[in-house]
Amino acid sequence: MIIQKRILKFVLFANWILLVIATVAGFAVFSADAGIGVLTGALIVTINFHFLVKTLKKALTPPHITPIKGIIIKYYIRFFVTGVILFVLIVKNLVNPFALIAGLSVIVVSMMLAAVNECRQLLLKEAR
Repeated sequence: MIIQKRILKFVLFANWILLVIATVAGFAVFSADAGIGVLTGALIVTINFHFLVKTLKKALTPPHITPIKGIIIKYYIRFFVTGVILFVLIVKNLVNPFALIAGLSVIVVSMMLAAVNECRQLLLKEAR
């Protein structure tokens, strides 16, 4: 259980760091439109992930374990709301769609970094 907590803590922290780095890079390398798109996408995915973590922690912590139906309902509500937000942002042309996609990938990058970090720690542990 310690490994899972360490990975979760790393992903939650890395999300915010990557959000800042990606947003600054979007503004510096491309344009204000790209920076806003990256910021918007990264904020959407990071906040969504934090709500997912909160829901799962609350639902799976004894003694009040929530039935799976409640977890799935909350997941689909969050999924639908996220879809509507993304739809409005793209249809109304409020952000650059490619920058939005780049921002939405922040969570994937942080999970990959967490996996690489964990593998590195396991290899260093075995090398001792």
